[in-house]
Amino acid sequence: MKILILNGPNLNMLGKRDKNIYGNLSLTKIEKLLKKEFDDISFIFFQSNIEGELISQIQKADKKFEGLIINPGGYAHTSIAIRDALAECKIPKIEVHLSHLANRESFRQNLITATACDGYLSGFKEYSYLAAVYLLLKLKSKT
Repeated sequence: MKILILNGPNLNMLGKRDKNIYGNLSLTKIEKLLKKEFDDISFIFFQSNIEGELISQIQKADKKFEGLIINPGGYAHTSIAIRDALAECKIPKIEVHLSHLANRESFRQNLITATACDGYLSGFKEYSYLAAVYLLLKLKSKT
């Protein structure tokens, strides 16, 4: 199985940002954790602070991958364009958030992009990604 993992704005700062909210791991360490836990899966990681670059990756995903995990960062609350790209992408999709959004500011409660995914995970820091892979495997086995 090949899974695309997209990470949005400011996620390149993981490991430096508020560790109580986002955890201690950088994206590189999260990638290593996933590869160690799921050594039979091919992961492609992509991070961008640019909305259009994320959209371009989503638009190509169903031709190259069997699943998509996206952490859209702040775009989760603002990007109709990313939401629309996700809606057109026909592979199983899970949105993840490292922080526990329900415990954060009210503007973070509105998840525009999650409505175009099969589900979302929030608050489990790096374990959100591990759980998302597990769920993609379960979703894929149903097809």
